Amino acid sequence: MADLADEAVPSKLEKPAKQDQDAKQDDKAAKHAKHAKQIKADAGAGAKAKAGAKRGFGAALKKRWRGWLRAVHRDVGYLAVGFTLIYALSGIAMNHLDDWDPNFRASEVQLKIAPIPDDISDEEAVSRVAAAAGISGTPSDVLRAGDEVRLEYPNGSKVTAIGESVTVQKRDSRFFFRVANWLHATRGKAVWKYISDAYAVLLLYLAISGLFMIKGKLGLRWRGTLLMGAGLAIPLAYIVIAGGPDSQKTDPKSDPKSASASPSAGSDGIRLLPPDPEPAATDSAETPQRPPILKQPPPAAADSEAPQRPPILKQPPPAAADSEAPQRPPILKQPPPGA
Repeated sequence: MADLADEAVPSKLEKPAKQDQDAKQDDKAAKHAKHAKQIKADAGAGAKAKAGAKRGFGAALKKRWRGWLRAVHRDVGYLAVGFTLIYALSGIAMNHLDDWDPNFRASEVQLKIAPIPDDISDEEAVSRVAAAAGISGTPSDVLRAGDEVRLEYPNGSKVTAIGESVTVQKRDSRFFFRVANWLHATRGKAVWKYISDAYAVLLLYLAISGLFMIKGKLGLRWRGTLLMGAGLAIPLAYIVIAGGPDSQKTDPKSDPKSASASPSAGSDGIRLLPPDPEPAATDSAETPQRPPILKQPPPAAADSEAPQRPPILKQPPPAAADSEAPQRPPILKQPPPGA
């Protein structure tokens, strides 16, 4: 009995070990199944990707074109910031040229110095006046007449010294506005002309892409249409009210001076000369009139009662003279005495 009990104990110990082996085999089989399922899923995804690629670029563009439009709009906006600042600020400055000089800042100062002696050299006189004015650099033009010294500098500054009085007229450059205005006016700058054309293309993209960035009521359906219509209506309304570019020309009917200065051309293209101005109307009773000058008629057309000058009769030649006129006797030659 004891031996049978000893043999039964190992059988009970072997049962947990067998269960562990079975669990390991189940785990291995589950891993194999999962791996196979993953492979199958990857194959399906690859097939779908290939099918999507076959549909082409148009399908992806149709699905995400607004996102790409906004991304490019954002990058172009960053790129155009510097150009926009230059052209916007210089445009505002150039619109008000009648109110200020955007390129230079002018100032005038009155100073007192010792009069310039006549016996010093021109270089010494120029040096004293420039030192008193506080301007460095070589003047472009110098004029001296006694105690009067005039200096002109390349930047437009002027210094005038007369006796003990000195007038300093300075012109200081507004660096940013001067450079911005120089860039804004592209005349004479071949390379910058094409750069400004590229900036204009960027502005066109920003304007057009902004119309389609947002859909719905905040886009072209309602709000966008109203704002775009207002932006178009303002310049059109000003053109209608102001009359357009032709309204800037002077009307000859309303301005007689311009009519006489610039006569209109006829249908044949010939521009006629303006008529002579009429004399101012004055009162004949107050202003003495100059008597008219009467031209004397020629002698043939004179009055018959005026004394006539007798005509001059030409004498006929001797051969054609009248027979009754006394004839001169012929002169006979006397023969010589020895004949």
